[in-house]
Amino acid sequence: MSDRPVTPLLDTVPYPQDIRKLDREKLPQLSDELRQEVISAVSVTGGHLGAGLGVVELTVALHYVFDTPHDKLIWDVGHQAYPHKIVTGRRDRIRTLRQGSGLSGFTKRSESEFDPFGAAHSSTSISAALGFAIANKLSGDPGKAIAVIGDGAMSAGMAYEAMNNAEAAGNRLVVILNDNDMSIAPPVGSLRNALARLVSSNKYLAPRKLAQRIARAMPEPLHRTARRMEEYARGMFTGGTLFDELGFYYVGPVDGHDVEALVEVLENVRDADIGPMLVHVVTHKGKGYGPAESSADKYHGVVKFDVVSGKQDKGPGGGPPAYQNVFGETLAKLAEADSRICAITAAMPSGTGVDKFAKAHPQRAFDVGIAEQHGVTFAAGLAAQGMRPFVAIYSTFLQRAYDQVVHDVAIQNLPVRFAMDRAGLVGADGATHAGSFDLAYLCTLPNFVVMAAADEADLARMVKTMQLHDSGPIAVRYPRGEGRGVPLPADPEPLEIGKGRVVKQGSKVAILSLGTRLAEAEKAAEQLEAKGLSTTVADLRFAKPLDEALIRKLLTTHEVAVTIEEAAIGGLGAHVLTLASDEGLVDAGLKIRTMRLPDRFQDHDKPEKQYDEAGLNAPQIVETVLRALRVNSAGVEEVRA
Repeated sequence: MSDRPVTPLLDTVPYPQDIRKLDREKLPQLSDELRQEVISAVSVTGGHLGAGLGVVELTVALHYVFDTPHDKLIWDVGHQAYPHKIVTGRRDRIRTLRQGSGLSGFTKRSESEFDPFGAAHSSTSISAALGFAIANKLSGDPGKAIAVIGDGAMSAGMAYEAMNNAEAAGNRLVVILNDNDMSIAPPVGSLRNALARLVSSNKYLAPRKLAQRIARAMPEPLHRTARRMEEYARGMFTGGTLFDELGFYYVGPVDGHDVEALVEVLENVRDADIGPMLVHVVTHKGKGYGPAESSADKYHGVVKFDVVSGKQDKGPGGGPPAYQNVFGETLAKLAEADSRICAITAAMPSGTGVDKFAKAHPQRAFDVGIAEQHGVTFAAGLAAQGMRPFVAIYSTFLQRAYDQVVHDVAIQNLPVRFAMDRAGLVGADGATHAGSFDLAYLCTLPNFVVMAAADEADLARMVKTMQLHDSGPIAVRYPRGEGRGVPLPADPEPLEIGKGRVVKQGSKVAILSLGTRLAEAEKAAEQLEAKGLSTTVADLRFAKPLDEALIRKLLTTHEVAVTIEEAAIGGLGAHVLTLASDEGLVDAGLKIRTMRLPDRFQDHDKPEKQYDEAGLNAPQIVETVLRALRVNSAGVEEVRA
């Protein structure tokens, strides 16, 4: 890795108030140094790089113009905020980014007063900023709320829902549209900046307000005509008509890498007595770092890399396939003989493996953008018309579409297939991306089938099972990362719905596993056997419907039963306990324990450390069994006082 960059100006500005003391002509140098510091830091830690590089000048300009933290600056999605973290008192910790006990990869309220609102999922910034702005209005505080939304976040309906209700905030609300792929308007060089300066300046605003007052004095038909002529004339040059209709005063497009022009426009916006304002800033993801600029994904997410060459340290390779790729490749193969299979994802084609499917079947792959609600109901419509849609969404993102899962899928009993990636703990992305709750929120729904893969071969069989399940909705959950290295079936056989399997037969202790904790359950069984405790290990495979016959047999023939799952309370363990209670299976003295994720949000760390902290590894399974039997680690029976 390269040495740290030389940053003499950045070294003098640990906080935004220090930036505001600089002469304006120093801001380009500060931006250059800040960009080099971001590149250097992320080369050490890994993380999201391209989005942060695209907003360096914007970050500098916003903190230069607005009185942060009194003015509330809200970043959306949150991974744009690395430069923001560096200039808000966290530079000394920036190389702990996404590491255990280090800085979060997203904005986080508990981390800094400069992070007024946490963000990791997208499209929330305008709603939150509106809340801050209205609170200021009600309390008489003149402070501003600035939402920076972009990197795909404007594809979500929530952003437009917020804008539709934002007019009451007036000039206390500013929305920065970070357009980093030129999807709204092409760049037009210096003319663009000149137009933005013009329409945000008092020279333009004052005559416009006068014209509006005159127009309001006209008869209503003439008033409407005059207003629309002004809006559409301005819209022809600036593209602002849509935002005007939503109640915003549109400014832009602005070159997001001309920091001095940005400052001038933002100062005009700050001082305007009308609003709310929307400033359209055109940026380039990966700006200023050649390997990122030339990469198709602009180095959106990276592991550690060499700054000079841009080569990422992706490890030795050649290991087991990632679960997401097993899903995508299996689905693509099944679709060769089944023209009804479609794949839907919400802005995460490579993260879910849908890119593999899309390459083979481009007409049947749909990326709906950051619009999980639409994606689920779209799939329901496909299913109602006889197609076999697979919705591949991270478990934590599917939470955003829960109402659609209930009303549009489950109640209508439509055969939508849900592939829930990133189930369980996810390492560096932390609590916001951990798939902790899907078992609790899906297993309560009538008509649903819910599976969890213990390894990559099981996942392939579950994809086949989903293909053939046309009688209602069905879901499979699987974790981030590589499989266990078991051979993949060339032609996967479907599973019998609601049937588990016994992996190891014993007589005293039963471990009922769901998902990829099976490997730890098998290790625990070996350790328990070494202590003279004969142990059965079962892979239940289905959280719903439960394999009641297998569970009943295990609970009535063993002295201790332990359930284990990579999910929050309310999942497998809760349903097994309900079955045991309803049927009186604990009346004869069975000792039953449930092992699950703790009832708190776990911070980011390496996955193995997270699972150790959660108490879901082999040593904790062994300890749970021994405590249930009241036997210590030396095999001595403990007597209660």
